[in-house]
Amino acid sequence: MSAVTVEAPRKLPRQDDVLTEDALDFLAELHRRFTPRRDELLELRGKRRAEIARTGALDFLPAARVRDDEWRVAPAPPALQDRRVEITGPTDRKMTVNALNSGARVWLADFEDASSPTWENVIGGQANLTDAFARRIDFTDERGKRYALKPDDELATVVTRPRGWHLDERHLTVDGRPLPGALVDFGLYFFHNARLLAASGRGPYFYLPKLESHLEARLWNEVFTFAQAELGIPFGTVRATVLIETITAAFEMDEILYELRDHASGLNAGRWDYLFSIIKNFRDAGPGYVLPDRNCITMTAPFMRAYTELLVATCHRRGAHAIGGMAAFIPSKDPKVNAQAFEKVRADKDREARDGFDGSWVAHPGLVEVARASFDAVLGDRPHQKDRLREDVRVTAAELLDIGSLDASPTCDGLCNAIQVGTRYLQSWLAGRGAVAVFNLMEDVATAEISRSQIWQWIDAGVTLDNGEKVTREYVRQVAADQMVQMRDEVGEDAFVGGGWERAFELLLRIALDEEYVDFLTLPAYELLD
Repeated sequence: MSAVTVEAPRKLPRQDDVLTEDALDFLAELHRRFTPRRDELLELRGKRRAEIARTGALDFLPAARVRDDEWRVAPAPPALQDRRVEITGPTDRKMTVNALNSGARVWLADFEDASSPTWENVIGGQANLTDAFARRIDFTDERGKRYALKPDDELATVVTRPRGWHLDERHLTVDGRPLPGALVDFGLYFFHNARLLAASGRGPYFYLPKLESHLEARLWNEVFTFAQAELGIPFGTVRATVLIETITAAFEMDEILYELRDHASGLNAGRWDYLFSIIKNFRDAGPGYVLPDRNCITMTAPFMRAYTELLVATCHRRGAHAIGGMAAFIPSKDPKVNAQAFEKVRADKDREARDGFDGSWVAHPGLVEVARASFDAVLGDRPHQKDRLREDVRVTAAELLDIGSLDASPTCDGLCNAIQVGTRYLQSWLAGRGAVAVFNLMEDVATAEISRSQIWQWIDAGVTLDNGEKVTREYVRQVAADQMVQMRDEVGEDAFVGGGWERAFELLLRIALDEEYVDFLTLPAYELLD
């Protein structure tokens, strides 16, 4: 009998296919070897945050050897040479087929922010990916339309994103201790698919989320090294792209690539999580770190430009891909709405391509062609532009932290939007849907995180809005009550009561108004899932 105990709320049809005894033994070994170090690194996060709170500062690491020395990551395998358009989304059956068929070069198959970690999604997502690689997956929608996979050479390359280090998977335990969700997602995917993928020339590739230091990257490298040896996969078959979506990781890009240099393929600039991380780390650092309405913070803001310019320069100096941010717009039935949104997406992707990025993300198949056109115009037939070393880039710590240069302030509309978007997203997340359409944008967990974090920060800083009102807990409750009435009227009484809207609303306010800041919204929210 395996050392892993399965404590699932129900037995799923494909559960035995995914949780074989050998797969569970592999998870148990990953847990024994790497969870203790994971726990130490989570403690280090807390100590670093305490130091930031004490000093109000953050800087590059004092030892500059890794940054100054000349070294490069391992060459990208053929399947990851051209990454000009990547599509993201959860691993449900419909998305699996549509993403692979989308025309994008890469599909980020997401077990993290675009997936609500219900037991059905954890197990079903693994089964869907294995079925896709075996070409035994299809999907028929409610209209009877059938979707099937295109020929192999037309499919996107799969890059899987496991959960971050901070989340556990409570349905799988060893000696009563939950396994880290990161090791569960990685381990099951690797165990069932690594040999087949390696043999096909499209190896096991990963996106690594929420890293806060090079030490966390080092741990992932140790996991990769062990897993390859354990399953007899050649060393270096794994490739990992790291999301630089925390402010602390932005100060350690070189070091993160160095730790993963035998397995690294690139870095990605994740917008909303990056802003969330700035708020989380500098939430009590004074008015200079108070962010305005999230929709006012574009990628052209000086501190965001510093972040993305540094990412491109770092990646290209080290021979790694630099992947740009998300175009989250969802095509509408309104031609005018589409025309305006497509123009904004086009301008954003044009800027990324001009700046030196090698590719970028979209959330919907309808945006693949728009993004591709921007990169085709710059790349032509070349797979990337790593030869653009951006030696002109010189980014300082002060520039990365220059939040005060923003010419915008918090507004009442911004507060209303945070309440509306946060509630709408959480209502779907608690119902098991992690990729959610809200106001014509495809949102994920980062949306809810920045929504509740801004409310918390505005209260803590005593911000005065454009209508003259000071943001207090009492005022937020008053505004939230009005927004709740609007949402109830929109969806209807029965749907509101039966659809978990009140539970989502109460969770958002509880965390946003709490005296103590909760590091991750998903930690208390996870306790409400089946």
